[in-house]
This record gives sequence, C-alpha cells and structure tokens, in this order.
Amino acid sequence: MLKIGHRGAKGYEPENTLVSFQKAIDLQVDGIELDVHLSADGEIIVIHDETIDRTTNGKGFVKALSLHKLKAFRIEGKYQIPTLHEVFDLVNQDCLINIELKSFEATDKVVSLIEKYVTKKGWKYDRFLVSSFDWNALQQVAFLNDKIPIGVLTETDLDLALAFAKFIQAKSIHPHFKLLTKENTGKIQEKGLQVFTWTVNEAEDIQKIKTFNVNGIITDFPNRI
Repeated sequence: MLKIGHRGAKGYEPENTLVSFQKAIDLQVDGIELDVHLSADGEIIVIHDETIDRTTNGKGFVKALSLHKLKAFRIEGKYQIPTLHEVFDLVNQDCLINIELKSFEATDKVVSLIEKYVTKKGWKYDRFLVSSFDWNALQQVAFLNDKIPIGVLTETDLDLALAFAKFIQAKSIHPHFKLLTKENTGKIQEKGLQVFTWTVNEAEDIQKIKTFNVNGIITDFPNRI
C-alpha cells in the first residue's frame, strides 16, 4: 500500500512547497502528490488554487503572472512558489510524483517535461502519475504519450470514472475515500486498475481504508499510515 504525501506533507509544512516535499521524503513516502497551473509565460507552477491569494502574500491569477513575478511572492513569509522542474530536481527519483493537472493548458507542457526527464536524465515513466478531474486533459495526455501513467480523479461517480479509466487505459482511479467500500475497491482492482484514495487524515479513517486493501493512500500526514 503506497504512502503518498498530499501536496507534500501538508499536515506539517506549507502545501506545495519544496520544504513540504522534502518533509514528505524525510517521512519515507512512496510518492508525493502536487498540483500544477501555467504562469503567464508558460512555466509549470506548483500551486493548488488558480490564484495566489490563499497561500501567498500576493494576489492575482497564476495565469496572469510571469514566473519572475510569482517568484517574488512568499508563502508564510519565507518560501517561494516552486516550478515543476524544481520539484523533479528535488525528488530526484526518490519517490513517485503524482502531478494533478489543474488546468488543461498545462497538459502539453507537463507531458514535455516528463519526456525530457525520461530521455535526458534517465528517469522511468513509472516514477510519474498524471491525474486530473479534467478528463479532457487526461485524454490529451494519453494522446500525446501513452507511456505516461494516468490516474482518473473523482469525488462523485465511481462507475463513470471506471468506464473512462478503461477507455483511456489509465493505471489508476483516485476516488474520494468516502466513495469506497471493500467491495467496490475489489471490483475496480479486478478490472486491472489500482485505487489511490484521498485525502485520508484521521487515524480511524486510515485504519478503515487500509482494510479495503487500496493500492495507495494520499494523506496530509504520511507518518500516520
């Protein structure tokens, strides 16, 4: 059962920062999960929201700001917003990287960056997993490079997610943990798909989900698993 740090180790360090990803690695995760948007100048920015308002001392839409401007803002007074290639360099194949596409526009660039690390730096495709609620973006990933593992995110309809996952030959389904039972987890796995569930933080929920034999748990507190 893979232990995947949600936005790094969000329970301990500011989400989607290099220090948060390092904390997750220090807690011996099998993987980290992160979110990406594109900047105004086409850089892949690791941030959850479409604006910087909640997590930084600045305001504005990520897609309206250049990388230079984004780098000038601070998270909790001291941390910069990272780029995806900075996270890749930090992780350096120590664990799986689950990239959640928050905007369709980021899709082609993310695929290109993964390909660069595979062809130029000797990474393996199985060190990556691209997920999204935007299933059009996932279809685009499959179209551009069918070697990149895909995870289908859902918080509403498991059956629809399963059908779509089979259609695009995804590796996994990423359901909200409250959608899962031991029975439906088993049925998904019987179809050849893995189950990575999110965001499971409370000890009793973690123990319950473990009994379902999911393939991975995405959590703010990786050391609780």
